[in-house]
Amino acid sequence: MSALSKDLVLLISQFLDEEGFKETARMLERESSYYFNMKFFEDMICSGDWDEAERYFSCFTKLSDNRFSMKVYFEIRKQKFLEALDNKDRAKALDILVKDLKTFVPYNEELFKEMTLLLTLNDIRDHESLSMYSDADSARKVMRVELKKLIEANPLFSDKLEFPNAASHRLRRLINQSLNWQHVLCAYPQPNPDIRTLFVDHVCVPIPSDDHLFSTSSDSNPVPSQTTSMLVSTSSASNSTSSSEAHSSISSEALSLSDPTSIGIATITDGLEDITSVHYSSIPESEIAILKRPSDKEISADSHPDQSSIDISDDLPKNVLRILNEGSSPTSMDFHPEHHTVLLVGTSVGDIGLWEARSGESLLSRNFKVWDIAACSKIFKATLLKDPSVSVNRVAWSPEGCFFGVAYSKHIVQIYSYNDAKDVQQKLEIDAHVGGVNDLAFSAPEKQLLVITCGDDKTVKAWDVTSGVKMYTFEGHDAPVYSLCPHSKGNVHVRITLDSTLTRGGDIDSSPCLLKLMMTPSLLLLFIFLIPQFLSATSVNSNIKVCLYDNLGARVDYDAPGLGCTSMAYSGDRRLFSCGTSKSGESFLAEWGDSEGSIKRTYLGLQKSSSGVVQFDIMKNQVLAAGDEHVIKIWDMDKVELFTTIDAEGGLPENPCVRFNKEGTLLAVSANDNKIKILAKDSGLHSLHTSQNCSDDASRDLCHNFKKLGIEPSSTVACAGAADEAFTNVGSSRFCLGFTLYLNGNPENSEVVKSKITGKSTTSKSGRLILITSPSQFQILRLPSPMKANKISRLIYNNAGNSILALTSNASHLCWKWSQNDTHSSDKATAKVPPQLWQPSSSSGLMTNDLTGSSPEEAVPCFALSKNDSYLLSACGGRISLYSLLKFKTMLPIMQPPAATCIAFYPQDNNILAIGRDDSTILIYNVRSAKVDTILEGHSKRVSGLAFSNDLNVLVSSGADAQIFVWKVEGWGKERSRFLQIPDDRTLSSLSLDTDIQFHQNQTEFLAVHETCLSIYDARKLECVKQWSPGDFGAPISHATFSCDGQMVYASFEDGLVSIFDASDFQLYCRINPTAYLSPTSSLGVYPLVVAAHPQEPDQFAVGLKDGAVIVFEPPISAGKWSMLTAYENGSASKIPAESEANQKLISENSEYENYAQTLAGQECVNTDVCLCNE
Repeated sequence: MSALSKDLVLLISQFLDEEGFKETARMLERESSYYFNMKFFEDMICSGDWDEAERYFSCFTKLSDNRFSMKVYFEIRKQKFLEALDNKDRAKALDILVKDLKTFVPYNEELFKEMTLLLTLNDIRDHESLSMYSDADSARKVMRVELKKLIEANPLFSDKLEFPNAASHRLRRLINQSLNWQHVLCAYPQPNPDIRTLFVDHVCVPIPSDDHLFSTSSDSNPVPSQTTSMLVSTSSASNSTSSSEAHSSISSEALSLSDPTSIGIATITDGLEDITSVHYSSIPESEIAILKRPSDKEISADSHPDQSSIDISDDLPKNVLRILNEGSSPTSMDFHPEHHTVLLVGTSVGDIGLWEARSGESLLSRNFKVWDIAACSKIFKATLLKDPSVSVNRVAWSPEGCFFGVAYSKHIVQIYSYNDAKDVQQKLEIDAHVGGVNDLAFSAPEKQLLVITCGDDKTVKAWDVTSGVKMYTFEGHDAPVYSLCPHSKGNVHVRITLDSTLTRGGDIDSSPCLLKLMMTPSLLLLFIFLIPQFLSATSVNSNIKVCLYDNLGARVDYDAPGLGCTSMAYSGDRRLFSCGTSKSGESFLAEWGDSEGSIKRTYLGLQKSSSGVVQFDIMKNQVLAAGDEHVIKIWDMDKVELFTTIDAEGGLPENPCVRFNKEGTLLAVSANDNKIKILAKDSGLHSLHTSQNCSDDASRDLCHNFKKLGIEPSSTVACAGAADEAFTNVGSSRFCLGFTLYLNGNPENSEVVKSKITGKSTTSKSGRLILITSPSQFQILRLPSPMKANKISRLIYNNAGNSILALTSNASHLCWKWSQNDTHSSDKATAKVPPQLWQPSSSSGLMTNDLTGSSPEEAVPCFALSKNDSYLLSACGGRISLYSLLKFKTMLPIMQPPAATCIAFYPQDNNILAIGRDDSTILIYNVRSAKVDTILEGHSKRVSGLAFSNDLNVLVSSGADAQIFVWKVEGWGKERSRFLQIPDDRTLSSLSLDTDIQFHQNQTEFLAVHETCLSIYDARKLECVKQWSPGDFGAPISHATFSCDGQMVYASFEDGLVSIFDASDFQLYCRINPTAYLSPTSSLGVYPLVVAAHPQEPDQFAVGLKDGAVIVFEPPISAGKWSMLTAYENGSASKIPAESEANQKLISENSEYENYAQTLAGQECVNTDVCLCNE
């Protein structure tokens, strides 16, 4: 079937849904298999209509198509079987087992036998794997989420899960347009024809007159020159509801035509087929008629001048669905043009972020940094050195969503390529303007994608996105340029011309010579609007200049209302609007007419004394929204009166930033306290997937209710060095900001830490290193333990994020769990509330590894947690044991020595293990069959690290021989190997070469942790892309790990320091001194041995200490993120309130350290380089 035929089927399906024929729409979806209605499928799962759910699913894929399809079929039938057993209907359960589940015997006979045994149990919960089964409703909810993930991962559904982005009532509007053209082509068009059928073409019947039978067109009886609007009746079956929808632009009356009107100047068609063969014998040669496609507005408004019966309120996103915490004040937002729930945000401190708006998940967070300072202008370097603060003025997506751009308040524009949230790459960095870059936009004249910028230097520039080459410069403004509005009108075809210069039916050429034919400003403006693409730029004094992409200057010059900062935008049906605020604070919102500088209508309701610039946006072709007076003001496009206001439950600034997604289903609005509120319409709330952890959002919201901690000007503990070299030789000079830090408070050990690969200083994003020396400066929690534990050898969070599991050097396991209570609204791990050291009442004691034949001092403890948090594999020199975490007991031993030194679960199958051993081999072990599938050989010493990449389908191993291997999972062959890149100034003989590895969230890069360095490798080429070393005087690294979002690296050192790095370049956010988290009674030589990152909260991590303690770290509530910490006076507990009981206790214990910390803070920097201190 052709693409257009497929579109027609989908439009028919949309029409059936809108008219209330739900069952027929589902039948069409099943028969065509073009669109999988996930909402309908989820409803079937939640209601337990298993047969209907499977029947609908089977129309799109068969059980044997792939493993994703098979898994969905199995889960549906398994749940049907379990519910029958739970309802004591054994006959039905047996029938399901024999007829439905027996199909899976060839794939997993053991599992079928195990399910057969369930028939013998009085309660399915007596089975170990079903002990946590609660009830059918809860199981269905969990199942719905899992099935959705499987379907989304199934390649057969890749293009069937999202309905095309079609406007509502699209089929009806296409019919309207067809009828309009039929009427235009009538030989004798009549006003208000009575059209009662679509089965034949419409033809107007001429009306006889007294003078002649058929009247010809004349000046006294002109032929209609503008396309008139014809509307299809929405009357249908009695169950139809769409005809009364509030916002609908479709009439509920019979087919009719509005009165024709005459408009003359030029006759054009926009994007329509050539119909020059039509005869216009009745039209005088001197008369000019315009034929154009009717817009959505014409379809509705022309036929119904009185629109009072149409209500748009039901279609407005006005209910708060989600609150996002950006960490700093949002200044610009833009939804992705294709993925309508992905929101791009820029902030007042230069950060950018990507959010999944419907779930509230942070997809990406990047702090401001200059990618290549050497390539920037000398003026920009001097400006940045004088004042390093930078804000984002504008973020914007390219039309296809493959790129996004960020315009900053100082000079530069950065362009990123975007495939998905896991694949965002730096594309271009352009030193675009002198001063601020006030706006940017994307346009594609002649199919060449350009990014257009404007700035304080009064110019507009266009750059090639691929090469970064400047293509055009537009000058002529006498004030800074504030905003841009690219125009793309498509191909334009002239039907009848003004004179004989252009023949009838001739195409307008977009070359400059055409403009020589134009004589008056009004005609000049008209023909500029006929040119395929051009650009409008508005200065801060509201002067608008319209330019073509030819470097020949402005063609049109006029002023917007208010003579202030103004932005312009087109609606989908090509109506032009502008919104701005004058210097006196008076705001204007207006629609522009077709002639030069003419205002069609000015909307009422904006305040007259705004302190900021009002921002606006357009929803589809229907609604205007502007942020004003702490609310969102809404207008119907066709009415000047204010329609309504939305307060978004309060908390909005005076002039909030507003942005609709393309569908109009979501509205993002900036709020106070660094928040963004996501609003959804009533009908869409149930279909948008809200987070299951609402209480987490509430606690995160609380974290931003306090003001940021102040920066004390006298604090000199952390300062940043200036340029390594002056700006004398711009072409070859390097410009980097260093910092001076103190190791354990000793100024004699000061050092400038730099990346060994990049050469960049590891200063914090703010230009200051934050040194934390007191528990009052952040949140910490020492986990309770009634017993004296040996050193913590391994530490991990469970995948649900509500417990921490530790393995001690004496082979015992400790598990702490958080639970909901009066003081803790969720069950997630937090430093605010202490957890319980947990073990079930049925357990006789701690889980302890077998130590037979091994020495605890020489053994290498290791463990791994299954993906579902149910099973733990662990070893301490003896045999490997499999534990059930549900019952906290040993299930069975896996294998005998040689001793295991590291373990990893294969992410696609929990029954496949990779086991690194002391004899340098790696075993691939199948738990289900209790057999070794293969043995990987290559290392010459014990294996110390293992990690799988799910995307690359490879296993990476590291060993005490300083080698890293990449193994293909398919066939388990060796793909490549490389020796660990040790810093040049360290000799291998003096080092412990054990290396730990962990994959980044992007699944293509991994972190290699060695005592001498932190390295990030690209697994595809096994190349070291960045590396950091503490230097000759720094303490060895004890452990490190990525944060869960891959944006940070948490590292611990053998001198007790804990450091937080930016993972992209190893720039340092802050260092935590041991005085901030160790008690004064702690033994000497206590330091963190292991670090673990929370799997869902990027800013939470825990450390396991040499004395057996486990401590949870979080940034202060007032900052919310480690990256948002500001430099304050170290040790001043009075400046920063303690934020938990644990902090208060540790502060009191550390009172004798306060004077020491303050003394440390008061010491002067010994670095003699130019510094960016707190001055």
